[in-house]
Amino acid sequence: MNDHKKLQPTTIIIFGATGDLAKRKLFPAFYNLYIDGRMPKGFNIVALGRSENTDESFKSYIKENLENFSRKKVTSQDWAGFQAHITYFQHQLDQESSYQSLQQKLNSLDEIYGIRGNRLFYLSIGPNFVATISNHIKSSSLASDPEKDRIIIEKPFGHDKQSAIELNSLLAETFEEEQIYRIDHYLGKETVQNILAFRFGNSIFEPLWDYKHIESIQITVAEEVGVETRGSFYEQTGALRDMIQNHLLQILCMVAMEPPVSLEAGEIRDRKVDVLKSIRRITPDKVDHYAVRGQYGKGTVNGVEVKGYRQEDGIAPNSNTETFAAVKFYLDNERWQGVPFYVRTGKKMKEKHSYITIQFKPLPHSTFSDSEQHLSANRLIINIQPLMDIRLQFMTKKPGLSLVLKPVEMIFDNFACQEDTPEAYETLLLDALMGDLTLFMRSDQVEEAWDVVKTIQEAWENSKDVFFPNYEAGTWGPKDSISLVERQGHNWV
Repeated sequence: MNDHKKLQPTTIIIFGATGDLAKRKLFPAFYNLYIDGRMPKGFNIVALGRSENTDESFKSYIKENLENFSRKKVTSQDWAGFQAHITYFQHQLDQESSYQSLQQKLNSLDEIYGIRGNRLFYLSIGPNFVATISNHIKSSSLASDPEKDRIIIEKPFGHDKQSAIELNSLLAETFEEEQIYRIDHYLGKETVQNILAFRFGNSIFEPLWDYKHIESIQITVAEEVGVETRGSFYEQTGALRDMIQNHLLQILCMVAMEPPVSLEAGEIRDRKVDVLKSIRRITPDKVDHYAVRGQYGKGTVNGVEVKGYRQEDGIAPNSNTETFAAVKFYLDNERWQGVPFYVRTGKKMKEKHSYITIQFKPLPHSTFSDSEQHLSANRLIINIQPLMDIRLQFMTKKPGLSLVLKPVEMIFDNFACQEDTPEAYETLLLDALMGDLTLFMRSDQVEEAWDVVKTIQEAWENSKDVFFPNYEAGTWGPKDSISLVERQGHNWV
């Protein structure tokens, strides 16, 4: 990893600085990095917004949000230091004159640094504005130095494979690939990053990491919440595009990738692309066999009665948008031949829980096979959130005079090692400041991920599910998702 102490002076330009992501994630992340001494010695955050505002008013707004969302406590001393680096700048996304004024502002900050500083453009805006901003950045020469200038783009990166290809081509007109940071905050989570260390830093697990020893792999990202205030956005997206195409497929890549030769960003991203290319494409006539969709109706979550998806604000009364998706994937390569990868995600489910389950094959012959004792499967469970731990489940003898077996767990608890764990955005923003692309998606990764779900996406868009809603809020999703795994003698863990 690069040394943050060697970071060059940097100006961070946030498009959409008054939006929800900026107040909940970006400013708290930069504040926490500042408190931890991880920011460059010379840095400025230029917050762009459409409305007229003063620095003082905007800083008060940021402070209020930090008190609600920051991992670290906001003290008067820390705030005084941090706020001195923030500037509010009124900006119109579609006006060339605004970009020319922004260029003057950035040049004035460079004069303070004494050198041409690095520039980090963060597009915390809707995907429909990316083309406009990119074109104006190019025409105004705001990012004229490929060695110093970078752009961070939030998901969704396109809405299908063709649009992703077009967006990649558009960005390539202004930026080199090494300047483009396509962010997926799941890859910044501590336990997801730990997969690399766990697999490739231990001799006891990597030899078992293949079809000879592993029976199945499950990846679940379950949410208790519904669409909340994102109804109009979610209506155009759905669970497949919102979660599986990016978050869950990226986690799958971390689990399934071949050992990289080194920890260089290019090498690790090459191995991830190899995984995506190896995923067997689902033919249109097999979509119903390998994929299940669902939409929540009214139900009870944590003892509270909640309304169904079609009753949420901004949702059509006959909406065909899925709030649950489960897919069975196969990887056609030597390591994973025949091993099913089950992925599922949903809203308004029984509990908030994101985790990976590696289930090992049973012994071909067990000494205890003739006894009446039940042998539980050996499993490795990697909890991503809200738990952050790694659990190894195995059988052992129950203490006592009789030879009786019982299942037990060995647990590595991340919170026990460090209670104050950095948020995912802190990790990713620091990597972007340092120019480390390892945890960011490359153009071919994005395009391959869209290709993986293409036929499912098209089938679901072109046919209406007459059974929606098909699961109650507060449950684990539609019954068909259970059949998806039971056909091969498996169960959702």
